[in-house]
Amino acid sequence: MDGTTFKLATWNVNSIRIRMELLKKFTAQENPDVVCIQEVKAKEEDFPFEEVRALGYPHIALYGMAGYNGVCILSKTPLKDVEQKNWVGKTDARHICAKVFDDIEINNIYIPAGGDIPDPIANLSFAHKLTFMDDVAEWWEQHRKTYAGRKMIVCGDFNVAPLENDVWNHRQMLKIVSHTPVEIERLTRLKNSLNFVDVLRKFHPEPEKAYSWWSYRNPNWQTNNKGRRLDHIWTTPNLEDRLVAVKILKEARNWERPSDHVPVIAEIKR
Repeated sequence: MDGTTFKLATWNVNSIRIRMELLKKFTAQENPDVVCIQEVKAKEEDFPFEEVRALGYPHIALYGMAGYNGVCILSKTPLKDVEQKNWVGKTDARHICAKVFDDIEINNIYIPAGGDIPDPIANLSFAHKLTFMDDVAEWWEQHRKTYAGRKMIVCGDFNVAPLENDVWNHRQMLKIVSHTPVEIERLTRLKNSLNFVDVLRKFHPEPEKAYSWWSYRNPNWQTNNKGRRLDHIWTTPNLEDRLVAVKILKEARNWERPSDHVPVIAEIKR
């Protein structure tokens, strides 16, 4: 940050304790001011607070769980008005929000993956995913007056690749969880609930291919590039003219013991 802009990153690390060395490498290389992490996979008593603070992030907002899920916000500057919401009646650590610079609200969300079968009757995990997106969309739709004028960033692992060029093969992926029409419809409703701006696509519109996830089950991922864009940064329209740049750090997928997701980083005017 040069004083006039700040950098925000979102990253599903797939266990912060396993990925601490990569977090150290990432923060040293990219120097983000705020890092939103999903799949923390640690309760508060197991979270590596001291190691994270040693990286230059003294301000930490955490909603953790043992073994899976969990979200946190790491910040160089103070966080205020920290909140967490639970949707679908589950306390499963999928949302946390806080304000930075007094007036920008950051929402870090981890949308359920949904399992392998795109049928909400045969697959309760898929039903949970759809209901979760409905619940979040309904919340923002019902509270539009409350949120009117609020500067918001919504980011995280949304587990949906909504556009044709967010997946390696649109036609083949239409029957695969993360790119089915019903998921895309739900995520589109969520995006439209407060008219959010897709930061990546503002700078890299379709038909440019863009991915943030490559499966562990695909050892030839670098050659065949069968990826999906599951990780997103959105802003409310009142921040759109303050967006400076965005990038996906693909090289992180090739680091030692990597997450299957890579960081997405946006630079924004304060």
